[in-house]
Amino acid sequence: MNDDVSKRRLGRGLAALIGEMDQPMPAGNAPANVNPDRMVPIENITRNPRNPRRHFDESELQDLASSIRQHGIVQPVVTRTLPDGQFEIIAGERRWRAAQLAGLVEVPVIVRNVDDRTALEIAIVENVQRSDLNPLEEALGYEQLIAEHGYTQNDLGDIIGKSRSHVANSLRLLKLPSPVRDMLSSGTLSAGHARALIPTSDPTALAKAVVAKGMSVRDAERLAQNDIRSQSEPQAVAKPEKDSDTVALERTLTDSLGLEVKISHKGGPGQIKISYKTLEQLEEICRLLERR
Repeated sequence: MNDDVSKRRLGRGLAALIGEMDQPMPAGNAPANVNPDRMVPIENITRNPRNPRRHFDESELQDLASSIRQHGIVQPVVTRTLPDGQFEIIAGERRWRAAQLAGLVEVPVIVRNVDDRTALEIAIVENVQRSDLNPLEEALGYEQLIAEHGYTQNDLGDIIGKSRSHVANSLRLLKLPSPVRDMLSSGTLSAGHARALIPTSDPTALAKAVVAKGMSVRDAERLAQNDIRSQSEPQAVAKPEKDSDTVALERTLTDSLGLEVKISHKGGPGQIKISYKTLEQLEEICRLLERR
């Protein structure tokens, strides 16, 4: 399958490439009109190691397993055959995992023998269209398609039916440090919160503050703006230390007068400052100057 055909077909949705094989079950719990190609022993099915989805909620899997025990698997798992005779999952890993929990010995599958690239594309598109990926998994999936298959952000927008800006904003999340990405992956931090923190000086510290205080996205944006403004404010320039000759002269005059003397100059006009505490000390300074 060449690049243009692949992108056009994926752009029309999964059904254009692999048929109406994975649509949601209709209302009223009536079985969808999807027939499997065959039944395959569950131990002969393997997950796709390149599937962008990494997190599977355990409680949701248990709920699905309970449903499968009662009604079976309504939607077949979409697979492709491997050289060793195993079946690798293209779409439906969640159902396969739940089937294992339910104790099934075989699973209905649809077989679509596609190459590595197409399998990855389908896995990403299928998960994105179903909103099964957390924001970090989605961003990593986009990055994988761009890095390995030369997709542009516009291509990805066409494929998944979202704007180029959505793709760009997703990819920006990958700039965050690991601790913030972990919060994003676990759902502790939303994508909106995380995006606001990307240009800040310390996203990790600010992310912890956002979570601890239960800030809204708008609050997080204000926090980030304050941080950015503080970065742009000019820092006070440290005054250069006085040269040793000036310091020595200050000390000599201080010892001579018995009063604190400070000299300031920058290679040109300067000033001498003599500090006094009493009127008697002021009168003594005046007498000395008049005598001179």
